[in-house]
Amino acid sequence: MGHLSPGPAFPLALDLTGRLVVAVGGGPVSARQVRDLLEDGAVVRVVAPWLCEDLRDLARAGRIDWVERDYAGPADLDGAWLVHTAAGEPSIDREVAADAEARRVWCVDATDPGAASADVAARVDVTTPGGRVTIAAYAAGDPAASETVRDGVQRAVASGALDLRSARSAGGPGWVALVGGGPGSDGLLTTRGRELLASADVVVLDRLAPRAVVDRLPASVQVIDVGKTPGNHPVPQWRINELLVEHAQRGLGVVRLKGGDPYVLGRGGEERDACQAHGIPVEAVPGVTSAVSVPAAAGIPVTHRGVARGFTVVTGHEEIPVLPTGGDHTLVLLMAVGGLRWTTTLLREHGRDADCPVAIVERGFAPDQRVTVGTLETIADLAVARAVESPAVVVVGDVVRLGPDWRAAHPA
Repeated sequence: MGHLSPGPAFPLALDLTGRLVVAVGGGPVSARQVRDLLEDGAVVRVVAPWLCEDLRDLARAGRIDWVERDYAGPADLDGAWLVHTAAGEPSIDREVAADAEARRVWCVDATDPGAASADVAARVDVTTPGGRVTIAAYAAGDPAASETVRDGVQRAVASGALDLRSARSAGGPGWVALVGGGPGSDGLLTTRGRELLASADVVVLDRLAPRAVVDRLPASVQVIDVGKTPGNHPVPQWRINELLVEHAQRGLGVVRLKGGDPYVLGRGGEERDACQAHGIPVEAVPGVTSAVSVPAAAGIPVTHRGVARGFTVVTGHEEIPVLPTGGDHTLVLLMAVGGLRWTTTLLREHGRDADCPVAIVERGFAPDQRVTVGTLETIADLAVARAVESPAVVVVGDVVRLGPDWRAAHPA
């Protein structure tokens, strides 16, 4: 009988769409492989006297054909393009492999890979703007080594260390991704965000986006800084929309890298609409919003059992709407430093107590992060005295008392 030697093996990608694969065995090992086969479009027949819960669910849903008995010989392999055996009984697995060999059908023996004619590489799928890429690694007789190599390549793609730009088809369609960069810390940029940056030809950058990630991009990537500072918008929003469209229409991959989340007071919806109006595909990648993460960096939860059951996020640039006024409802203000005195006065006029706790968290997650605590009555004067500057997040509510800075300022 043919078997897979520990020496060189010929890697091959198979199109199993609509083709029959017979899986012998109904346990978890078989279930893992069957799920992958179904995702690849195969028609799967499982031969087993019993099924584990995952396979039973697939059978009930009509996604697999279940032959409810023990393996009965070569006839069970009729029509198969590929066979997978994980019966859990070595004699049965050997019999299945031998029958497949006699029929010149490739067979994978999950319990003894070296005993069959084929083996499955350790693999993972990565979604790129150009489509799905399957990363597969194979080290004969050493599954752990296969998985280590696979995971290392996946991390290289996710981190941007493996540059995918050169792999894009010349003249292909352009695309735009609205990527939330989180509060500015590299470690809080999502894996999907890193994957897209590894494929981007152009990065349109906000002031509060994670700059260190961009600094590590190859010199061939065009970086366009459209960052705004309070009262200074050198590149208006309409022009930012045009930049995204213009570069994507040239067939380039464009990442619009923002601080926080693109859809939380980030004008991501306007940019998406502008691109889609020109037929440009857009992907939105959520980010860790500063409305939640920056208070967390200061040890302040926006909700806490017995203290606050909800929170509202608003911008300090606009009139504060009618909001819950109790300290048990947290108010998070973004872009609020410039109008802080007016905002705190308005909140008091709308019913918030003058002694309601307030925290201002400047430069969240940065080495020079600073927290100023006070009350609605005192915080504006404290901000002036300490020369508080943007970027900063203002938290109003009883949860401020849970943070270490409040406790340090108000020891029991």
